[in-house]
Amino acid sequence: MPPIGAHIQIKGGLAKGGLAYTDAVGARAVQVFVGNPRGWKLTAGDPTQDTLFTAGCAERGVPSFIHTPFLVNVGSPTEATVEQSIASIAHNLARGAQLGCRGVVVHAGSAVGEDRYADALRQLHERLLPVLEAAPDDGPRLLIEPTAGGGKALAATVEDLGPYLAALENHPLVGVCFDTCHAWAAGHDLAVPGGMTATLDALEATVGPGRLGLVHANDSLDECGSKRDRHATIGAGTIGGGAYGTGPFAELLAHPSMAGVPVVVETPSELDGSPSAGHARDIALLTELRDAGLPESDAAA
Repeated sequence: MPPIGAHIQIKGGLAKGGLAYTDAVGARAVQVFVGNPRGWKLTAGDPTQDTLFTAGCAERGVPSFIHTPFLVNVGSPTEATVEQSIASIAHNLARGAQLGCRGVVVHAGSAVGEDRYADALRQLHERLLPVLEAAPDDGPRLLIEPTAGGGKALAATVEDLGPYLAALENHPLVGVCFDTCHAWAAGHDLAVPGGMTATLDALEATVGPGRLGLVHANDSLDECGSKRDRHATIGAGTIGGGAYGTGPFAELLAHPSMAGVPVVVETPSELDGSPSAGHARDIALLTELRDAGLPESDAAA
């Protein structure tokens, strides 16, 4: 069954704050930032907090993931951005190995300028592939997350992942992070019966089986094809709040490619004045949808 969790808040420390938040929301999978998500500074972390976090996740049976800073863009035409992006990815992969993380999520990035798509893919091959070649085989996978589609995106639709992974020679350490809000914004109509299933079928057909490593389950404030990345609580947005209700998320959790693939919510966490109640609600809802689609014996387990 897909374990369901959240991007956790780590105020007070990776272990002290992060594990308390994990327990408070009932997360069975976690995603974290290990530095400023909107900056380039590379931080070494606190060895004591690192050890406690790794042990705490292991004790709980909770798979962990790192999300790289939002500034990362290996396809950028600006050399300084490319250099800092490569340094950030390498650093986060190393931190992921230290923490026992299963994967490191990175946004697919953008070519930025007109007619730079081929050049940007060439940069991926020349600059990012050596980082993957140098990474340990037993370390975390680099999970490419297609974006919402704005600003000359290198990968927005699931089909865009074909040439993207080809530029990285389909390296075995490369996987995919599928974000429901991003896919919806990029034009995949998930809100109709069969829409989520068809999108995940297309994803697996494009990248092959076993590449899907993580899912961000997010509803959206905007319409399909908007190219806007604004998350909403599950069932309260344009994906799960329409005539089909939360059906798209039930389809997601029942898809064969999702077997054992962790799901995290990045939805608004605040609810009724509680800083974690929104995540707890969304995790509970997704768990209910997941279990409702299982044989009775499996759901009971």
